Amino acid sequence: MYRNLSEFIARLEREGELQRVSVPVDPVYEIAEITDRMSKQPDGGKALLFEQTGTPFPVLTNMMGSDRRMAMALGVESLDELTRRLDDLLQQAVTPKNSLLDKLRMLPLLAEMSRWLPRTSSSRGECQQVVLQGEEASLDALPVLKCWPCDGGRFVTLPLVHTLDPETGIRNVGMYRLQLFDARTTGMHWHLHKTGARHYEGYRRAGRRMPVSVALGGDPAYTYAATAPMPDNMDEYLLAGFLRRRPVEKLVKCITNDIYVPADCDFVIEGYVDPSEPKTVEGPFGDHTGFYSLTDEYPRFHVTAVTRRRDAVYPATLVGIPPQEDAYIAKATEKIFLAPIRLAVQPEVKELTMPVSGTAHNLAVVSIDRRYRGQAHKVAQGLWGAGQMMFNKYLVIMGEDCDVHDPDRLAALLRRAEFPRDLIVSEGVYDVLDHATATPGFGGKLAFDLTEIDPSASAEAVRLPERFELTPGLVEVADGLAGKWGALLLFADDAVEQKPDLTAFLARNPCRGIRYVFLFDGHARTLRPDELLWFAAANTDPRRDVECRDGVLCADARSKRPCIAGNPSRFPNVVTSLPEVVRKVDERWAEYGLGERLESPSDRYRTLLLSDKAAW
Repeated sequence: MYRNLSEFIARLEREGELQRVSVPVDPVYEIAEITDRMSKQPDGGKALLFEQTGTPFPVLTNMMGSDRRMAMALGVESLDELTRRLDDLLQQAVTPKNSLLDKLRMLPLLAEMSRWLPRTSSSRGECQQVVLQGEEASLDALPVLKCWPCDGGRFVTLPLVHTLDPETGIRNVGMYRLQLFDARTTGMHWHLHKTGARHYEGYRRAGRRMPVSVALGGDPAYTYAATAPMPDNMDEYLLAGFLRRRPVEKLVKCITNDIYVPADCDFVIEGYVDPSEPKTVEGPFGDHTGFYSLTDEYPRFHVTAVTRRRDAVYPATLVGIPPQEDAYIAKATEKIFLAPIRLAVQPEVKELTMPVSGTAHNLAVVSIDRRYRGQAHKVAQGLWGAGQMMFNKYLVIMGEDCDVHDPDRLAALLRRAEFPRDLIVSEGVYDVLDHATATPGFGGKLAFDLTEIDPSASAEAVRLPERFELTPGLVEVADGLAGKWGALLLFADDAVEQKPDLTAFLARNPCRGIRYVFLFDGHARTLRPDELLWFAAANTDPRRDVECRDGVLCADARSKRPCIAGNPSRFPNVVTSLPEVVRKVDERWAEYGLGERLESPSDRYRTLLLSDKAAW
């Protein structure tokens, strides 16, 4: 594996996976716009190292933004290797040991597992080659990015936030963004459901100040481990040791608190959160959902020291309309954590995927070993109660002979579904970032039980009117998905607040073989089908926006006006770059040395904007 981030960068460059930008670039907007263009390439483009940032430090972006780079970051040729390793490990661990010989055979496994445990050191680490404390501990020298025009400020986007359980002392390493308020304070954006927030509540109840240390860089396995859905009270550095097949060899004590961090990190920001201090307004922030997460109140993090390597590189990631780097991180999580899901939660689950368009939580597809009627209901309810799968909104359940990655097989099943027979309707926990629900953190859930459908059985032929009659409030009908998916796309007049009458439309336009009708904003007409899927999954709460009408599933995927009853009180804008930033990057593209100019994704998505602010 890698002794530090610079060693990983050198490997990326040797393998043709890195492009350097040697001319001056601005961490405010410019780096983000260049990275957005690169990360939207079909293969994830290249990692980017910006060498002149107006600070002493280069910036690395998109470092894990492809299947290949994600595998390289975790030290394997293919992520499937990790799936097999974890499967084998768990099978050995849970197989009954009936004889002394069987138990003795476990000793090598136990010895190997013990070698993954992180090791502490009493000496200083490379991350402490330069130490700034007290008044000198300033964040101003760091090339912290501002990515999108309505962001509340500059944000640290790849922080490894270390906290300790106030009762047990067990460490947690999470990834919670930090908004810079000034040179020595930031926001601490841990959501209600996260371990960091639980630790915060423990310190608040105890009336104690909470120590926090934020590491940046080091072996990329650390960064992945901080994003992983680890069980509470399990050390993320144990996962890093498993991935690396060797332990985190040197954790060193911070200068101003008792938290231990990896010695090979590039930066460490030490400090504390005072639970007795009023929370502060944080945000907005252009988030991985493709929309702005809006302002809310979060704790304030006070900096007491900043330490670093002499040759430190500042790592950053960009999130926004998918695909971005986080999509490849999520794909790694699918593969690595499938075995624990089978073992501990749903043994009948064979495969699981979370399509990029679902931005991790909104959409998942699973195949199961179905043995009895109603088993899909068990799986849906079990997954909706399992770790971060509790945030899932739409779930598709197929039989074990179905490849969850095969869109043709999925289309064949969905075309043959019957509603409401094949629906599983529920309510539950949502990600705090979900903007479609009017009850933050809670909303509707919908599963499609396709396990009893024979994809080879004859499907009802699709028959459509020669010419659609538009009812009031509609401006266009698109039937390009009707033949394969049994879906019609309707586009509404953006100037009309009232929802078009879909019952009247279907009555005036008799259709056969149609199973789905999606209603979109008129300004979404330029989106591709995968982009419309992202838009629909993000903008709907199944409780309010999905209904069955005479066997046709109708979904209102329009942007929700806050003034309408039942809608959320705030509705965010999609994330796009400023036109002047796009022009600047266009004009400078040849200087960057990145080859043929890539078009700005923001030019395509700007039609989706509802206003010039973060929210409607």
